[in-house]
Amino acid sequence: MRSRITILTAVLTMLFVFSFHTFAQAPPGQRGGQRGQGGQQAGQRGGGQRADNQVVPSVPHDPHDLSGTWNKAWRTLSYTENAPPFTPEGKKRFEANKPGYGPRAVPPALGNDPTGFCDPLGIPRNLLLEVSIYQMEMVQTPKRLFQIFEWAHSLREIWTDGRQMPKDLDPTFNGYSIGHWEGDVFVVQSAGYDDRTWLDHFGNPHSDQMTVEERYHRLDRDNMEMIITITDPVIYTRPWVSERKILHLVPNRELPELFCVPSQEQTFNKVVRDPAGGIVR
Repeated sequence: MRSRITILTAVLTMLFVFSFHTFAQAPPGQRGGQRGQGGQQAGQRGGGQRADNQVVPSVPHDPHDLSGTWNKAWRTLSYTENAPPFTPEGKKRFEANKPGYGPRAVPPALGNDPTGFCDPLGIPRNLLLEVSIYQMEMVQTPKRLFQIFEWAHSLREIWTDGRQMPKDLDPTFNGYSIGHWEGDVFVVQSAGYDDRTWLDHFGNPHSDQMTVEERYHRLDRDNMEMIITITDPVIYTRPWVSERKILHLVPNRELPELFCVPSQEQTFNKVVRDPAGGIVR
């Protein structure tokens, strides 16, 4: 198992290391915005043709049951094509982040994406399911809903027992989350975030004052809509409301154990990432 995970991690990181070369060589018309090939190819589900981020009618379902393993169906590798305008503080933090992907890409060995150090992605970045082969499982209980992210085997809990948001939260990577139903829409409100995480792998930042709202609507058995609103007046001049994102149910999928192991990451950095960036240690 360890060798299989190590190989998979190496392959994916190799793609990450050289992604900036691919971007740099793309024609001008393919180099703008925050899009990528993160979605799946169109396929068959529920008896109809499916296009990326589109919904195909399915069998009857319980709209208040979000349990299951879900995969992304969108190509935008952020919340929308473009981020809202920065405040002066936001611009300063954005320019300090050095991603290995997108229009500002540097060799990952010269960058500072927290992923390269096995730091947690955190919320809301984990919700983007940046690599489409990695999925998210939801487990619904009477008092909590759990989100289990395949990448790094990260666990998030959303309290649904009617509690209010606590005051003076200590910042954490996944924040503190409470959820409630508005009709058939499950609304999650969260706060208390550690500002060391990025919002996406383009290096968009956030502060510890960020709050996040997610709205999940199970459209049918196999399709769920997710809309994310990020509010952070320290960094952005207005809330960042995501495009309508569609998640597809993956029946009978069991998430494997997949951790980002710091010792293995350090070895990979020394053997592959640093030499690719021209760094000799």
